[in-house]
Amino acid sequence: MIPLYNLFPSATINGNPADGFSSSQALDTMSLLARKTLPRGMKFEWTALAYQEKLVGSSTYFIFALAILLVYFALAGQYESWITPLAVIFAVPLALFGTVAALLGIGLANNIYVQIGVVLLIALSAKNAILIVEMAREGRAAGKGILEAAINASRARFRPIMMTSFTFILGVLPLVMASGAGASARRSLGIAVASGMLASTCIAVLFVPAFFVVLQKRIER
Repeated sequence: MIPLYNLFPSATINGNPADGFSSSQALDTMSLLARKTLPRGMKFEWTALAYQEKLVGSSTYFIFALAILLVYFALAGQYESWITPLAVIFAVPLALFGTVAALLGIGLANNIYVQIGVVLLIALSAKNAILIVEMAREGRAAGKGILEAAINASRARFRPIMMTSFTFILGVLPLVMASGAGASARRSLGIAVASGMLASTCIAVLFVPAFFVVLQKRIER
């Protein structure tokens, strides 16, 4: 058999990044080796997932920005305020700290599955913050002080946040402990989401009320 690619005789070379290296680093290394070793009259092209990754480039960062912007605009319309949604948006980086710490601690690469998990975390971490901010706004509208409204909202929403968050974390544990064919992809997604959700649950519950108090004081001032 003589395989063809774009009507040219070709040879297929498959590769995977070593532990601790990203797919983009592996692609760059293979490109450098191909340029050094291929004789004149021969060239290389990417196909399948590698081709898609090169085609997409750095648009992943724009996806993250658009996801956060979508959440912000939706909350700005709901709260009829440009400042109050920031109490929710500021909770997103807290979840990402958990994912980054897990990746660095375990040595996982920042691959496409991790990035999908990060986009999912934007919605999940915002959900926990929305529960607190919404009830705090209701308490403030009922005449309670800003600090009192934030504290009451934190106490009332603590159990629902813990129940839903840990239920989700337990639900993705099969991905974290996956084995067999395709286990690497499932573990990357599961670890990214589970660690980020754990950080969001444990940290955001403490910081979101403080964000609300500071921003609400600024609005009323």
